[in-house]
Amino acid sequence: MTGNDTRFTDPIEEHRALLDTESRIAIAGHPLHAMLVAFPIALTLSVLGADLLYWWTADAFWTQVAGWAAFGAFLMGVIAGITGTVELLVVRGIRNRSASWTHFILAVMLLSLIGANWAFRIGQPEEAVLPLGLMLSFVAAGLTAVTGWHGGKLVFDYRIGTKPPDDLS
Repeated sequence: MTGNDTRFTDPIEEHRALLDTESRIAIAGHPLHAMLVAFPIALTLSVLGADLLYWWTADAFWTQVAGWAAFGAFLMGVIAGITGTVELLVVRGIRNRSASWTHFILAVMLLSLIGANWAFRIGQPEEAVLPLGLMLSFVAAGLTAVTGWHGGKLVFDYRIGTKPPDDLS
């Protein structure tokens, strides 16, 4: 088989719309969703850390830290989710990939879990940690890893949110 064999075609070349993956919600070319997701990721893992520290020390300070971190994770997750959803719906090359929808579903599930973890802590921060709060935090941290890995895969494998090289556009 030679490089000039025309029996086989590249499916991406057949569907040029899949190349349209550049972010429409960006600041100076930097996708806003990619910049915002760092906050809910870090805060979700902080909730787990604070819960573990409360379990270890029994210091009520850590329940307050976990509650505020859960609130921040949920709030920033909603903001990052809005920017990601707009990108998904507006950019054809993102919308046309099933992997983008998988990431969206994982992110919505994660945001629901983070919101539940925060709501569960309101009014009863110390009672909420053990055992249910800690379990929610572990599940949220695990789902954060899966969702974040999948989002990274979209960027690095499918070039989602990036500008294609000039010779391909």
